[in-house]
Amino acid sequence: MSACLELTDLVKKFGGLVATSGVSFKVEQGESIGLIGPNGAGKTTIFSQIMGELRQTSGKILLYGRDIRRLSTPARIKRGIGRTYQVPRPFREMNVLENIRVGLMPDNIWKMVFEGPDRDREEELALSVGLSPGDLLRTPAELSMGDLRKLEMARTMATEPSIMLLDEVFAGLTKGEISQIGDLIGELRDDGMTFLIVSHDLPALEPLVDRCIALDQGRKIAEGPFDEVMRDEAVRASYLGG
Repeated sequence: MSACLELTDLVKKFGGLVATSGVSFKVEQGESIGLIGPNGAGKTTIFSQIMGELRQTSGKILLYGRDIRRLSTPARIKRGIGRTYQVPRPFREMNVLENIRVGLMPDNIWKMVFEGPDRDREEELALSVGLSPGDLLRTPAELSMGDLRKLEMARTMATEPSIMLLDEVFAGLTKGEISQIGDLIGELRDDGMTFLIVSHDLPALEPLVDRCIALDQGRKIAEGPFDEVMRDEAVRASYLGG
């Protein structure tokens, strides 16, 4: 395997607050990595820096060996990074298919104007994440939290990413919905997708990851196989409460 994503000494400061402090790790092509830690550990801040939504104070972010610090968020998406959010961010005025259509839009908007939307592809993506045919014309306000998370997955997949950053993708879901999303992640992983997954639901996370990276107060405190990280004294003290 070769490095898909590499963070080196990543630092993010908000005034006097240090949100991430010298975080370094690699994600290999085809790997699935869990990013864990207590609230405020810096997990979502790292995602936002990878996406270019927050500019790092110092450090490097390499995507397939290329420094992407100067790239905009759309440029990073175009180069293969996709992200879901802890709080789903659909376009509230659009229905499910229209939300997915945004991710399918080509760079040349005139192509969309003259050729029209790819309705078959939109439906294929919606159904592939477990949305039902009856959901396709519903607006986000009419969807359950589970279906909103499925829509987030479909919208992200529409951009054809090579690496997906999933932020608390299991939060607020029923056991059945967690199983559905877990199965989908497993299928995408089998097809070669690379994942970086933030989750507090450790039982749901465990079977999906090759290894874990634990953070506390913006610092990396452990890295390795899931079981090994869970036994780490620093992780137990900071994340598991002893």
